[in-house]
Amino acid sequence: MINWSIREIEVYLSLAATLSFRRTAEQMHLSQPAVSGVITRLETNLGARLFDRNTRTVRLTSAGHALLVHARTLHAHAQAANAAVRDLVELREGQVRVAALPSLAATVVPAVFARFAIDHPGVRLDLLDTLSGASFELVRAGQVDFALTAENPAYADLTYAALASDPFVLLLPAGHPLATADRPLRWAEVIALPHISMPVRTSVRQYADEALLKLGRRFEPRYEVEHLASINAMVAAGLGVAALPELAALVARSTAVVQRRLVEPEVHRPIGLVTMQGRTLSAAAQAVARMLREEVSKVLHKPPVRSASALTRGHRPAQDKPVPPTPR
Repeated sequence: MINWSIREIEVYLSLAATLSFRRTAEQMHLSQPAVSGVITRLETNLGARLFDRNTRTVRLTSAGHALLVHARTLHAHAQAANAAVRDLVELREGQVRVAALPSLAATVVPAVFARFAIDHPGVRLDLLDTLSGASFELVRAGQVDFALTAENPAYADLTYAALASDPFVLLLPAGHPLATADRPLRWAEVIALPHISMPVRTSVRQYADEALLKLGRRFEPRYEVEHLASINAMVAAGLGVAALPELAALVARSTAVVQRRLVEPEVHRPIGLVTMQGRTLSAAAQAVARMLREEVSKVLHKPPVRSASALTRGHRPAQDKPVPPTPR
């Protein structure tokens, strides 16, 4: 069996180049007896003498010459492997794939990607904007490093690390009577208005449904559309109002639309990072995740949720707000 270390190969290559135990010892910061011990171990392992030596000369044997080319190749491959790992650790190259809710993919993620790309241009960044359920599946399938999404208790086999709590706001046409009220609005006073919302499978809709259930009411929006830009445009046109998480409301803003905080009940959409249990994120992925945590907190004007260790420990922090059984 081959039982060489890279250090032993380096000692052998140095001696083959210098043909001097003294100079090899100096180059390798070893004693001469230590150099002799390394060469003896190599020769014993190979079953062949690599150097002919006496008190005055050192020469490579035919076996020593035969080993030389291959030893140089082995050493070059070892150096390349070490450099490749260092490049990843020091963020000089690599790839990070992130899945994110559309509302997050259009707000916090681009800002983070832009800053990261300036500092680490050799690292490729990929973004998949998708709904919550699909993003969990992408993590489970190993197609992304992590997902930035709403919590879903149905995926207990994945790790969820809380980042922030995204409060709901109401979008109103700028000319609406309630738009002049410089105060939070209660769900009860806006439920009778025509609402524009997203389909049931989305996390936005399911948290809105939850809010009305707390009041013993059923949420029946007048319009259902897929895209946040469409919601904003319809509100601006005076077709209705829209209850959205604050981050989602940032996607399409205009002077024709105003926002008011929704209260009674206080409903928050928890936002977090989803990773595969037992899988350590690359250094680049950890850096992107850390920047996303900071960006989400900055946008929501709140200190970061202290659960970064959950990214690597598999911790699933408890939420202080009830969540729907199967958010999307």
